[in-house]
Amino acid sequence: MHPKFSPWSFSLPLLLLMITYANGENTQNNEGTHHHQHQQHHHESHDTTSPHMDHSVLVFFTLDDLKVGNTMPIYFRGTNPSSSSPHFLPKEEAELIPFSHSKLPSLLHHFGFSRNSPQATAMEDTLRQCELRPIQGETKSCATSLESMLDFVHKIFGLNSKFKVLNTQEFAKTGKFLQNYTIFDDPREVLAPKMVACHTMPYPYVVYYCHHQESESKVFEVSLKGENGSNDNENIVEAVAVCHMDTSQWSSSHVSFQVLGIKPGSSPVCHFFPADNLVWVPLTDNHEGFGDN
Repeated sequence: MHPKFSPWSFSLPLLLLMITYANGENTQNNEGTHHHQHQQHHHESHDTTSPHMDHSVLVFFTLDDLKVGNTMPIYFRGTNPSSSSPHFLPKEEAELIPFSHSKLPSLLHHFGFSRNSPQATAMEDTLRQCELRPIQGETKSCATSLESMLDFVHKIFGLNSKFKVLNTQEFAKTGKFLQNYTIFDDPREVLAPKMVACHTMPYPYVVYYCHHQESESKVFEVSLKGENGSNDNENIVEAVAVCHMDTSQWSSSHVSFQVLGIKPGSSPVCHFFPADNLVWVPLTDNHEGFGDN
């Protein structure tokens, strides 16, 4: 039997709307009206769009790729929220549902999924990922509610900290997930002493894998234009990207190394964030943001 979500439950778009108003910022500002000469560039290891490749891994790049005029194939999965999309649960409701791999059989019964179903496999993978020990220098938490996500961000930044959230904004008119995108404006580094990245995980309700790494990371906002846009204002993506400067502790089998053709610790690894992933950064000035009283 599927759970009956309370009316308080809400989806990611509403979360982002709340955050936008809390920050007093207009995250829908489309700055895609700049005009630059596009100089074609192909990174050797990026030119691997074989039909047998999982195109969803085409989000990785190197710091050297982050320059105006560079063109590379990027996969941005679409976000089409509907009434059937997973929703955040209120903290009180989420805490009543066990979130443990050891409870998987009872969880499958609770949500009405058979043991051999794709949903069961996805739930098992998420629970296993959430229970893995963090790598060296990493602090992680799987947030099953908005409150638990904000609690984790406060834990990393400080109890009285103020912070804001960044996410990729897609203005594309096409439903094509994979296409060539060109950087058409100077990438803007978001200066922050710390960051928390939160990634969506497959589950019957919204779960975010949030983590902070002590090793240096840089956050960028990158203006991209897809090849399928018919004019200057179409098919624009204002993307959030993170560059991990030290990858020496990463597993050599990490997919980024396979995509980029590099080895752990040899080069910073950067990746774009899909629209439903979040990057939290502390505020270092007097701007209002989340965490204000």
